[in-house]
Amino acid sequence: MSTTLSTHVLDATLGGPAVGVTVRLEDSTGAALATHRTDDDGRIGSFVADPLTEGTYRLVFDSGGFFSAQGREHFYPEVVVVFRVDGSGRGYHVPILLSPFAYTTYRGS
Repeated sequence: MSTTLSTHVLDATLGGPAVGVTVRLEDSTGAALATHRTDDDGRIGSFVADPLTEGTYRLVFDSGGFFSAQGREHFYPEVVVVFRVDGSGRGYHVPILLSPFAYTTYRGS
């Protein structure tokens, strides 16, 4: 069993996927491990080819770039979600629900 990582970004104000959001995966030191953009369904299915090892990671969502590209006012230039991989080998899905002035996240399945 390998430790995988995926995300899904939904635009709460438009009621659909947030297409083209740049998302960067960082390790606990802030070093970039991978950068991807959400697809037409607002998803990034897999961040890295190799399994993640136990530790703390960050997903940095470029929410400001997403909203600016659409000419929409926004408050958060980026959303940073810090999470822990426990070494169990299970997959991690970290979705966010995004609006120009709020966001929420949870551990998905």
